[in-house]
This record gives sequence, structure tokens and C-alpha cells, in this order.
Amino acid sequence: MDPRPRWQRVGWALPWLLFQFFPVADLLTTDRPLAVRLVAAAGLLVFTGAYLSAFSRFFAPSGAWPWRQLLVVAVLGVGLAVWLGPSWAGLLIYVSAAASAGLPQRWVWPAVVAAAAVCAAVITVDDEPGLFILPVICLLTAFALRGTRFLVSVNAELAEAREELARNAVAEERLRFARDLHDLLGHSLSLIALKSELAGRLAEADPVRARAEMADVEAAARRALAEVRDAVSGYRQVSCAQALAEARSALSGAGITARLPTRVPALPGPVDAALGWVVREATTNVLRHSGARSVTVTLTEEGAEAVLTVTDDGRGPADDTEPGSGLTGLAERVGALGGALTGGAGPDGGYELRAALPLAPVPAGAAR
Repeated sequence: MDPRPRWQRVGWALPWLLFQFFPVADLLTTDRPLAVRLVAAAGLLVFTGAYLSAFSRFFAPSGAWPWRQLLVVAVLGVGLAVWLGPSWAGLLIYVSAAASAGLPQRWVWPAVVAAAAVCAAVITVDDEPGLFILPVICLLTAFALRGTRFLVSVNAELAEAREELARNAVAEERLRFARDLHDLLGHSLSLIALKSELAGRLAEADPVRARAEMADVEAAARRALAEVRDAVSGYRQVSCAQALAEARSALSGAGITARLPTRVPALPGPVDAALGWVVREATTNVLRHSGARSVTVTLTEEGAEAVLTVTDDGRGPADDTEPGSGLTGLAERVGALGGALTGGAGPDGGYELRAALPLAPVPAGAAR
């Protein structure tokens, strides 16, 4: 239903009521008995009210059609025109308009043609050839209103499509934000938990190193807080070099040998950030699940692609587990740039995570 008030829905139809000048003038100037004038005036008022009510459904073409109002408009329009002559034949234009606005598609044109035929018959019987424009106006009015009704329907569908796109955009942004927070906090909290556990074990045996580990915990917590604030503000960007430096610190703190690239080539910003997330997620998974003693990270440019591979010598993938939300979000992030993320058993056991990303920009929607 159209939420606007009824007067707004029919407001632009009011100028068409100027066609009632002719029946009103005939009512005032033609010498007829008072009773006839009163009945005709009452009929014209009821006709006008029913017409406006029926026409208001023009803006809600999918709703129930107003058959009562249309019946009143048809009966009074035909009756007054046949009874009172050619000056009232213009009421058949309103009958045509109401039928175009309120009837289902399959009944519109039979009703419009019937209204035009009655209008022509009234004019012919009273021999008023100058009024034969009125049946033509009946047909033209129907054509105009059917075209306008089609445009109203298309505009309504476009408005619904825009609303759906807006809802999808909000949902995608929520998913992106949830993925970013998972990647940020998953890595940082894993590092904090690992170093806190190590500091607890060293508290009595090596207080100096325990204090150093707790200082790293504090630094990691502050860094995570700053990254979360940046993520909320929408300005956070993770570089591959930064992620590799963090991985070196986290892995060495856990007693895991890390063989990492000594340099990171110049990469496009989105590719650099995506590879940084790959390094972070892989490091987090090594610390949480793998039980690995060594990790190897390689970064190469193969033609038009940047390829990052993270391999460990841990337990490898479990056969009965689904990818976690971190890897799922990471695959979405890489896929959005036209790349591919694969993970599975390494060539010498353990687990291997490989991300390949094109260095050239990917057109919008190409990765979908």
C-alpha cells in the first residue's frame, strides 16, 4: 500500500475535474425541473467521489482492485450521459481513467473501449459531430494512464531493488568488520596468551626474561588496542612487512624456528595488505594448533602474480575438520582481489597455506 495520505495520492488527478465544467454548466443553464437538477447534481457528486476513490488505487496497482467504486463510476457515468445528453458524455472519460487506474490488466481495454463506444453513441444520437473528440480522448487517456502506471510499477521495483542493495551492503560491511576484528584479535590475543604463559613459567627461573616477556605482552595489548581503534575508524592497513616482523617475534617467543623473507618486494596496496593478513592468520594457526617446531615463509613474484607460501612441520590438517572462520574470511579477502587461497598437507608433512594474488587491478565484480 502507498503510505501517503489519500489526498496526496489523488492530488494530481484533481486538474482533470475541469472536464466537469460542461456537465456543471449544462446543469445550471438548461431548463429542467428542479427535481431533475437535484438528482443530477447528487449523481455528479457521488460520481466524483467514487472516481477519486478508485483513482487513488493508481499508486497501489498490486493491491485489491476497488470494484465497488468502479461500479458506481461506470453506472453513474453511463446513466448520466445517456439520460442528460452530450454535455455529460465527457463523464465517460472519467470512466475510462478509473478503469485504467483500478482494473486488472486483462479487463482494462474492454472497459475502455466500451466507455468510448457509449460516448460515441450518445454523441451520435444527439447529432453533435463536434464532440466526437471525446471518444478519442477516452482512448488516449487510457493509453497515457497505462503507460504511467507501468512507470509507477517500474519505479517501485527500482526502489525495492535499491533498498535490497542497501541492506546487502550493510550486511557485507558487517561481515567485513567481523572478519577484520577476528583477524586482529585472534592473532594479538594468541600472542598475549602465549607470552603470558611463558612469563609465568619463567617468573622464578629467569625473572629478567619473564619481565621482558610481560613487557612484550603489554606492547602487544597496546598495539591490538590501537589496531582495533583504527579498524573502527576505517583507517587500519596491515602491511606484509609488518606482519612478517610480528610473526618473527611471536614464533621466536614460542620457541619455533622461523625462516622468513629478508625483504618484501614493492606490492600494490591491497595485495600487500591481503598478504599481511595471510601471514597473520597462518602465524596464529601455527601458535594455536600445529605443534610445529619450524615455519618457513616464502614470497615470490611469479609473472603477474605475487605468491606467498607458509609451511610448517606440525601435525598437518585434520581429516574431519572444516576450515575455521579465520581461513574462510581470509579466502574471501583474497578472492575479492581475484586471487586464490589454498591450504592442506605440505610436501614433507605439516601444513601449507598458499596465497596467489594478481599484481594488476581486478575489475569490480570479476572475482565473483
